[in-house]
Amino acid sequence: MSFPPVEEQLALLTRGVEKIVPAEELRRKLEQSLRSGRPLRVKYGIDPTGIDVHLGHTVPLRKIRQFQELGHQAVIIIGNYTALVGDPSGRDQTRARLTQEQVENNARDYLNQVGKVVDLSRAEVVHNGDWFSAMSFLDVLELCSKVTVAQLLTREDFAKRYAAEQAIFLHECLYPVMQAWDSVKVRADVELGGTEQLYSFMLARDLQRDQNMPQQIGMMTPILVGLDGVRRMGKSLGNYIGIGESAYDMMKKFMQVPDAVMRMYFELLTDIPLPEVDRLLAGHPKDAKLTLARHVISGYHPSPEADEAADRWQREISQKELPAEIPEVVVPGTALEQGRIPAARLLQVTGLSPSSSEARRLISQGGVSLGEDKVRVETHDTPIDVTPGLLLWVGKKRVVRLSIGPN
Repeated sequence: MSFPPVEEQLALLTRGVEKIVPAEELRRKLEQSLRSGRPLRVKYGIDPTGIDVHLGHTVPLRKIRQFQELGHQAVIIIGNYTALVGDPSGRDQTRARLTQEQVENNARDYLNQVGKVVDLSRAEVVHNGDWFSAMSFLDVLELCSKVTVAQLLTREDFAKRYAAEQAIFLHECLYPVMQAWDSVKVRADVELGGTEQLYSFMLARDLQRDQNMPQQIGMMTPILVGLDGVRRMGKSLGNYIGIGESAYDMMKKFMQVPDAVMRMYFELLTDIPLPEVDRLLAGHPKDAKLTLARHVISGYHPSPEADEAADRWQREISQKELPAEIPEVVVPGTALEQGRIPAARLLQVTGLSPSSSEARRLISQGGVSLGEDKVRVETHDTPIDVTPGLLLWVGKKRVVRLSIGPN
Protein backbone atom coordinates (compact mmCIF):
# COMPACT_ATOMS: atom_id res chain seq x y z
CA MET A 1 0.00 0.00 0.00
CA SER A 2 1.28 3.49 -0.81
CA PHE A 3 1.18 6.36 1.66
CA PRO A 4 1.87 10.09 1.28
CA PRO A 5 5.39 11.29 2.16
CA VAL A 6 6.14 11.27 5.89
CA GLU A 7 6.48 15.07 6.08
CA GLU A 8 3.05 15.48 4.53
CA GLN A 9 1.57 13.02 7.01
CA LEU A 10 3.25 14.70 9.98
CA ALA A 11 1.97 18.13 8.95
CA LEU A 12 -1.61 16.86 9.02
CA LEU A 13 -1.39 14.56 12.02
CA THR A 14 0.42 16.91 14.39
CA ARG A 15 -1.94 19.83 13.80
CA GLY A 16 -3.98 20.45 16.92
CA VAL A 17 -2.16 17.81 18.98
CA GLU A 18 -1.15 18.84 22.48
CA LYS A 19 1.31 16.08 23.25
CA ILE A 20 2.82 12.98 21.63
CA VAL A 21 4.55 10.43 23.85
CA PRO A 22 7.23 9.50 23.03
CA ALA A 23 7.36 12.38 20.54
CA GLU A 24 10.24 11.07 18.45
CA GLU A 25 8.55 7.74 17.74
CA LEU A 26 5.74 9.04 15.52
CA ARG A 27 8.11 9.86 12.67
CA ARG A 28 9.83 6.50 13.07
CA LYS A 29 6.54 4.59 12.92
CA LEU A 30 5.41 6.51 9.84
CA GLU A 31 8.73 5.82 8.12
CA GLN A 32 8.46 2.10 8.91
CA SER A 33 4.88 2.09 7.64
CA LEU A 34 5.97 3.79 4.41
CA ARG A 35 8.80 1.30 3.85
CA SER A 36 6.75 -1.82 4.63
CA GLY A 37 3.42 -0.71 3.18
CA ARG A 38 1.75 -1.75 6.46
CA PRO A 39 -0.86 0.70 7.79
CA LEU A 40 -0.50 1.86 11.38
CA ARG A 41 -3.18 0.53 13.71
CA VAL A 42 -4.75 3.57 15.37
CA LYS A 43 -6.78 2.83 18.49
CA TYR A 44 -9.55 4.90 20.04
CA GLY A 45 -11.60 3.58 22.92
CA ILE A 46 -15.17 4.65 23.59
CA ASP A 47 -17.05 3.87 26.76
CA PRO A 48 -20.75 3.89 25.82
CA THR A 49 -22.08 5.82 28.81
CA GLY A 50 -24.99 7.52 27.07
CA ILE A 51 -23.13 10.61 25.87
CA ASP A 52 -24.60 12.82 23.15
CA VAL A 53 -21.62 13.58 20.93
CA HIS A 54 -20.69 17.26 20.80
CA LEU A 55 -17.85 19.07 19.04
CA GLY A 56 -15.53 18.48 21.97
CA HIS A 57 -15.82 14.73 21.40
CA THR A 58 -15.08 15.13 17.70
CA VAL A 59 -11.54 16.43 18.22
CA PRO A 60 -9.92 12.96 18.60
CA LEU A 61 -12.48 11.46 16.20
CA ARG A 62 -11.39 13.89 13.48
CA LYS A 63 -7.80 12.83 14.09
CA ILE A 64 -8.81 9.21 13.51
CA ARG A 65 -10.46 10.24 10.25
CA GLN A 66 -7.22 11.95 9.20
CA PHE A 67 -5.28 8.74 9.84
CA GLN A 68 -7.85 6.90 7.73
CA GLU A 69 -7.52 9.37 4.87
CA LEU A 70 -3.75 8.80 4.92
CA GLY A 71 -4.33 5.07 4.52
CA HIS A 72 -3.96 3.85 8.10
CA GLN A 73 -6.26 1.47 9.99
CA ALA A 74 -8.71 2.86 12.53
CA VAL A 75 -9.53 0.50 15.40
CA ILE A 76 -12.57 1.58 17.43
CA ILE A 77 -12.93 -0.20 20.75
CA ILE A 78 -16.40 -0.16 22.24
CA GLY A 79 -15.63 -0.44 25.93
CA ASN A 80 -18.65 -2.47 26.95
CA TYR A 81 -16.62 -3.94 29.84
CA THR A 82 -14.63 -0.85 30.84
CA ALA A 83 -17.97 1.02 30.92
CA LEU A 84 -19.13 -1.40 33.60
CA VAL A 85 -16.24 -0.14 35.74
CA GLY A 86 -16.46 3.56 34.92
CA ASP A 87 -13.56 5.79 33.94
CA PRO A 88 -12.20 7.50 37.09
CA SER A 89 -10.18 10.04 35.07
CA GLY A 90 -10.56 13.53 36.46
CA ARG A 91 -13.16 12.42 39.00
CA ASP A 92 -13.01 13.04 42.73
CA GLN A 93 -15.57 10.37 43.54
CA THR A 94 -16.71 6.99 42.32
CA ARG A 95 -18.95 7.07 39.26
CA ALA A 96 -22.24 5.20 39.31
CA ARG A 97 -21.89 1.89 37.50
CA LEU A 98 -24.07 1.02 34.52
CA THR A 99 -25.84 -2.26 33.88
CA GLN A 100 -24.88 -4.41 30.91
CA GLU A 101 -28.23 -3.66 29.27
CA GLN A 102 -27.66 0.10 29.60
CA VAL A 103 -24.19 -0.25 28.13
CA GLU A 104 -25.36 -2.27 25.10
CA ASN A 105 -28.18 0.18 24.34
CA ASN A 106 -25.80 3.14 24.63
CA ALA A 107 -23.20 1.45 22.42
CA ARG A 108 -25.57 1.22 19.45
CA ASP A 109 -26.53 4.88 19.72
CA TYR A 110 -22.98 6.11 20.28
CA LEU A 111 -21.61 4.21 17.29
CA ASN A 112 -24.23 5.83 15.05
CA GLN A 113 -23.03 9.24 16.21
CA VAL A 114 -19.35 8.36 15.79
CA GLY A 115 -20.14 7.32 12.23
CA LYS A 116 -20.80 10.97 11.40
CA VAL A 117 -17.08 11.63 11.83
CA VAL A 118 -15.23 8.34 11.32
CA ASP A 119 -15.63 6.15 8.22
CA LEU A 120 -16.92 3.06 9.98
CA SER A 121 -16.98 1.09 6.72
CA ARG A 122 -13.17 1.16 6.77
CA ALA A 123 -12.71 0.82 10.54
CA GLU A 124 -12.33 -2.22 12.76
CA VAL A 125 -14.97 -2.03 15.47
CA VAL A 126 -14.45 -4.40 18.40
CA HIS A 127 -15.89 -4.77 21.91
CA ASN A 128 -13.47 -5.29 24.76
CA GLY A 129 -15.98 -7.60 26.37
CA ASP A 130 -14.92 -10.11 23.70
CA TRP A 131 -11.69 -10.74 25.59
CA PHE A 132 -12.47 -9.65 29.14
CA SER A 133 -15.56 -11.90 29.34
CA ALA A 134 -13.37 -14.87 28.38
CA MET A 135 -10.80 -14.27 31.13
CA SER A 136 -10.68 -16.57 34.13
CA PHE A 137 -9.94 -15.27 37.59
CA LEU A 138 -6.40 -16.61 37.21
CA ASP A 139 -6.07 -14.56 34.02
CA VAL A 140 -7.15 -11.46 35.93
CA LEU A 141 -4.62 -12.18 38.67
CA GLU A 142 -1.87 -12.58 36.08
CA LEU A 143 -2.75 -9.25 34.47
CA CYS A 144 -2.94 -7.44 37.81
CA SER A 145 0.46 -8.85 38.82
CA LYS A 146 2.05 -6.63 36.15
CA VAL A 147 0.96 -3.37 37.81
CA THR A 148 1.96 -2.04 41.23
CA VAL A 149 -0.21 -0.03 43.60
CA ALA A 150 2.50 2.64 43.61
CA GLN A 151 2.09 2.95 39.83
CA LEU A 152 -1.67 3.38 40.16
CA LEU A 153 -1.24 6.10 42.77
CA THR A 154 0.80 8.16 40.33
CA ARG A 155 -2.45 8.85 38.49
CA GLU A 156 -3.50 12.39 39.32
CA ASP A 157 -7.10 11.51 40.11
CA PHE A 158 -6.17 8.65 42.44
CA ALA A 159 -3.38 10.68 44.07
CA LYS A 160 -5.77 13.53 44.86
CA ARG A 161 -8.39 11.22 46.33
CA TYR A 162 -5.78 9.35 48.35
CA ALA A 163 -4.37 12.61 49.76
CA ALA A 164 -7.88 13.79 50.62
CA GLU A 165 -8.64 10.41 52.26
CA GLN A 166 -11.48 9.81 49.81
CA ALA A 167 -12.47 6.29 48.85
CA ILE A 168 -10.74 4.58 45.92
CA PHE A 169 -12.47 1.30 45.17
CA LEU A 170 -10.59 -1.68 43.84
CA HIS A 171 -12.73 -2.00 40.72
CA GLU A 172 -11.74 1.58 39.74
CA CYS A 173 -8.08 0.60 39.86
CA LEU A 174 -8.78 -2.01 37.21
CA TYR A 175 -9.96 0.59 34.69
CA PRO A 176 -6.55 1.85 33.50
CA VAL A 177 -5.23 -1.73 33.48
CA MET A 178 -8.13 -2.84 31.28
CA GLN A 179 -7.70 0.14 28.97
CA ALA A 180 -4.01 -0.65 28.59
CA TRP A 181 -4.71 -4.34 27.94
CA ASP A 182 -7.02 -3.31 25.09
CA SER A 183 -3.94 -1.95 23.32
CA VAL A 184 -2.27 -5.35 23.64
CA LYS A 185 -5.29 -7.19 22.25
CA VAL A 186 -5.64 -4.98 19.17
CA ARG A 187 -1.87 -4.55 18.67
CA ALA A 188 -2.16 -0.75 18.66
CA ASP A 189 0.58 1.36 17.11
CA VAL A 190 -1.04 4.65 18.07
CA GLU A 191 -3.65 5.49 20.69
CA LEU A 192 -5.69 8.67 20.63
CA GLY A 193 -7.26 10.43 23.59
CA GLY A 194 -7.05 13.36 25.98
CA THR A 195 -4.19 14.36 28.24
CA GLU A 196 -5.94 12.77 31.22
CA GLN A 197 -5.27 9.37 29.61
CA LEU A 198 -1.46 9.65 29.75
CA TYR A 199 -1.11 7.08 32.53
CA SER A 200 -3.12 4.44 30.65
CA PHE A 201 -1.20 5.17 27.43
CA MET A 202 2.13 4.59 29.15
CA LEU A 203 0.90 1.51 30.98
CA ALA A 204 -0.14 0.07 27.62
CA ARG A 205 3.44 0.46 26.42
CA ASP A 206 4.67 -1.50 29.45
CA LEU A 207 2.19 -4.32 28.84
CA GLN A 208 3.01 -4.46 25.13
CA ARG A 209 6.72 -4.68 25.92
CA ASP A 210 5.98 -7.50 28.36
CA GLN A 211 4.24 -9.33 25.49
CA ASN A 212 7.22 -8.72 23.16
CA MET A 213 5.20 -6.39 20.96
CA PRO A 214 6.13 -3.05 19.39
CA GLN A 215 5.04 -0.29 21.76
CA GLN A 216 2.32 2.17 20.90
CA ILE A 217 2.64 5.94 21.04
CA GLY A 218 0.04 8.18 22.64
CA MET A 219 -1.35 11.19 20.77
CA MET A 220 -3.20 13.53 23.09
CA THR A 221 -5.54 16.21 21.81
CA PRO A 222 -6.46 19.38 23.71
CA ILE A 223 -9.74 19.80 25.53
CA LEU A 224 -12.04 22.03 23.49
CA VAL A 225 -13.45 24.86 25.59
CA GLY A 226 -17.15 25.54 25.42
CA LEU A 227 -19.19 28.59 24.48
CA ASP A 228 -18.15 30.35 27.68
CA GLY A 229 -14.56 30.31 26.42
CA VAL A 230 -13.28 28.98 29.75
CA ARG A 231 -14.58 25.57 30.79
CA ARG A 232 -14.40 22.36 28.80
CA MET A 233 -17.31 21.86 26.44
CA GLY A 234 -19.98 19.79 28.14
CA LYS A 235 -23.69 19.18 28.06
CA SER A 236 -23.99 19.47 31.83
CA LEU A 237 -22.45 22.96 31.64
CA GLY A 238 -24.79 24.03 28.84
CA ASN A 239 -21.84 25.34 26.80
CA TYR A 240 -21.79 22.76 24.02
CA ILE A 241 -22.60 22.43 20.33
CA GLY A 242 -24.07 19.00 19.59
CA ILE A 243 -23.44 17.37 16.23
CA GLY A 244 -27.02 16.12 16.23
CA GLU A 245 -28.52 19.61 16.54
CA SER A 246 -30.17 21.35 13.62
CA ALA A 247 -27.98 23.45 11.33
CA TYR A 248 -29.60 26.66 12.58
CA ASP A 249 -29.22 25.76 16.26
CA MET A 250 -25.55 25.00 15.62
CA MET A 251 -25.17 28.30 13.78
CA LYS A 252 -26.67 30.31 16.65
CA LYS A 253 -24.27 28.70 19.09
CA PHE A 254 -21.23 29.21 16.86
CA MET A 255 -21.97 32.92 16.72
CA GLN A 256 -21.70 33.00 20.54
CA VAL A 257 -18.14 31.65 20.49
CA PRO A 258 -15.83 34.23 22.15
CA ASP A 259 -13.36 35.83 19.76
CA ALA A 260 -10.43 34.72 21.92
CA VAL A 261 -11.01 31.00 21.29
CA MET A 262 -11.82 31.11 17.58
CA ARG A 263 -8.32 30.08 16.57
CA MET A 264 -8.63 26.96 18.72
CA TYR A 265 -11.94 26.12 17.05
CA PHE A 266 -10.47 26.63 13.57
CA GLU A 267 -7.42 24.52 14.38
CA LEU A 268 -9.24 21.62 16.05
CA LEU A 269 -12.50 21.50 14.09
CA THR A 270 -11.48 22.36 10.53
CA ASP A 271 -8.81 21.56 7.95
CA ILE A 272 -8.53 25.17 6.77
CA PRO A 273 -4.81 25.95 6.35
CA LEU A 274 -3.48 27.96 9.28
CA PRO A 275 -2.24 30.88 7.14
CA GLU A 276 -5.80 31.19 5.82
CA VAL A 277 -7.09 31.01 9.41
CA ASP A 278 -4.78 33.88 10.36
CA ARG A 279 -6.13 35.91 7.43
CA LEU A 280 -9.71 35.26 8.51
CA LEU A 281 -9.00 36.16 12.12
CA ALA A 282 -7.35 39.41 11.04
CA GLY A 283 -10.68 40.48 9.52
CA HIS A 284 -14.06 41.09 11.12
CA PRO A 285 -14.85 38.52 13.87
CA LYS A 286 -18.40 38.04 12.60
CA ASP A 287 -17.20 37.08 9.12
CA ALA A 288 -14.65 34.67 10.61
CA LYS A 289 -17.32 33.03 12.76
CA LEU A 290 -19.66 32.63 9.82
CA THR A 291 -16.88 30.92 7.84
CA LEU A 292 -16.04 28.69 10.80
CA ALA A 293 -19.67 27.78 11.38
CA ARG A 294 -20.43 27.05 7.72
CA HIS A 295 -17.34 24.86 7.43
CA VAL A 296 -18.07 22.78 10.53
CA ILE A 297 -21.84 22.53 10.11
CA SER A 298 -21.45 21.30 6.52
CA GLY A 299 -19.67 18.27 7.97
CA TYR A 300 -22.89 17.21 9.72
CA HIS A 301 -25.56 18.69 7.45
CA PRO A 302 -25.78 19.30 3.68
CA SER A 303 -23.91 22.44 2.63
CA PRO A 304 -27.10 24.23 1.48
CA GLU A 305 -28.50 23.84 5.01
CA ALA A 306 -25.35 25.40 6.47
CA ASP A 307 -25.65 28.32 4.04
CA GLU A 308 -29.34 28.78 4.82
CA ALA A 309 -28.57 28.73 8.55
CA ALA A 310 -26.01 31.51 8.04
CA ASP A 311 -28.45 33.56 5.96
CA ARG A 312 -31.22 33.10 8.51
CA TRP A 313 -28.93 34.12 11.38
CA GLN A 314 -27.98 37.31 9.58
CA ARG A 315 -31.63 38.10 8.89
CA GLU A 316 -32.89 37.42 12.40
CA ILE A 317 -29.93 38.28 14.61
CA SER A 318 -27.17 40.18 12.86
CA GLN A 319 -29.51 42.60 11.08
CA LYS A 320 -31.26 43.34 14.36
CA GLU A 321 -34.70 42.09 13.33
CA LEU A 322 -36.58 42.14 16.61
CA PRO A 323 -38.83 39.31 17.75
CA ALA A 324 -42.48 39.84 16.92
CA GLU A 325 -43.45 39.74 20.59
CA ILE A 326 -41.26 41.26 23.30
CA PRO A 327 -42.46 40.87 26.90
CA GLU A 328 -42.71 44.02 28.98
CA VAL A 329 -41.11 44.12 32.43
CA VAL A 330 -41.79 46.82 34.99
CA VAL A 331 -38.85 48.31 36.89
CA PRO A 332 -40.10 49.61 40.27
CA GLY A 333 -39.58 53.35 40.56
CA THR A 334 -38.32 52.75 44.10
CA ALA A 335 -35.36 50.78 42.66
CA LEU A 336 -34.16 53.80 40.68
CA GLU A 337 -32.00 56.64 41.87
CA GLN A 338 -32.36 59.66 39.63
CA GLY A 339 -33.64 57.32 36.94
CA ARG A 340 -30.61 55.04 37.17
CA ILE A 341 -29.83 51.59 38.55
CA PRO A 342 -26.63 49.48 38.58
CA ALA A 343 -26.60 46.88 35.80
CA ALA A 344 -26.43 43.80 38.04
CA ARG A 345 -29.29 45.11 40.18
CA LEU A 346 -31.36 45.74 37.04
CA LEU A 347 -31.07 42.09 36.03
CA GLN A 348 -32.34 41.06 39.44
CA VAL A 349 -35.32 43.40 39.67
CA THR A 350 -36.42 42.43 36.15
CA GLY A 351 -36.20 38.74 37.00
CA LEU A 352 -33.58 38.07 34.30
CA SER A 353 -31.09 36.83 36.89
CA PRO A 354 -31.85 34.91 40.08
CA SER A 355 -28.93 36.32 42.06
CA SER A 356 -26.34 39.06 42.18
CA SER A 357 -23.51 36.62 41.53
CA GLU A 358 -25.24 35.22 38.44
CA ALA A 359 -25.91 38.76 37.19
CA ARG A 360 -22.23 39.62 37.60
CA ARG A 361 -21.23 36.46 35.71
CA LEU A 362 -23.56 37.23 32.81
CA ILE A 363 -22.22 40.77 32.52
CA SER A 364 -18.55 39.75 32.83
CA GLN A 365 -19.03 37.26 29.99
CA GLY A 366 -20.44 39.94 27.71
CA GLY A 367 -23.94 38.49 27.74
CA VAL A 368 -25.91 41.66 28.61
CA SER A 369 -26.67 44.51 26.24
CA LEU A 370 -29.09 47.41 25.75
CA GLY A 371 -31.21 48.88 22.96
CA GLU A 372 -31.88 47.84 19.39
CA ASP A 373 -28.15 48.22 18.65
CA LYS A 374 -27.28 45.83 21.49
CA VAL A 375 -24.74 48.06 23.22
CA ARG A 376 -22.77 45.80 25.53
CA VAL A 377 -22.89 46.42 29.28
CA GLU A 378 -19.25 46.38 30.35
CA THR A 379 -19.34 46.09 34.17
CA HIS A 380 -21.77 44.98 36.85
CA ASP A 381 -21.90 48.44 38.43
CA THR A 382 -22.47 50.36 35.19
CA PRO A 383 -25.34 52.82 35.93
CA ILE A 384 -28.19 52.19 33.51
CA ASP A 385 -30.50 55.04 32.52
CA VAL A 386 -33.88 53.32 32.53
CA THR A 387 -36.26 54.90 30.03
CA PRO A 388 -39.67 53.59 28.96
CA GLY A 389 -39.31 51.17 26.04
CA LEU A 390 -35.60 50.45 26.60
CA LEU A 391 -34.67 46.94 25.39
CA LEU A 392 -32.65 44.78 27.78
CA TRP A 393 -30.95 41.73 26.24
CA VAL A 394 -29.51 38.69 27.98
CA GLY A 395 -27.69 36.56 25.45
CA LYS A 396 -28.56 36.70 21.77
CA LYS A 397 -32.31 36.09 21.88
CA ARG A 398 -33.69 36.79 25.36
CA VAL A 399 -35.04 40.34 25.39
CA VAL A 400 -37.54 42.39 27.42
CA ARG A 401 -38.90 45.91 27.03
CA LEU A 402 -38.64 48.00 30.18
CA SER A 403 -41.27 50.24 31.69
CA ILE A 404 -41.11 52.20 34.94
CA GLY A 405 -43.45 51.54 37.83
CA PRO A 406 -44.61 54.00 40.48
CA ASN A 407 -42.31 55.22 43.23
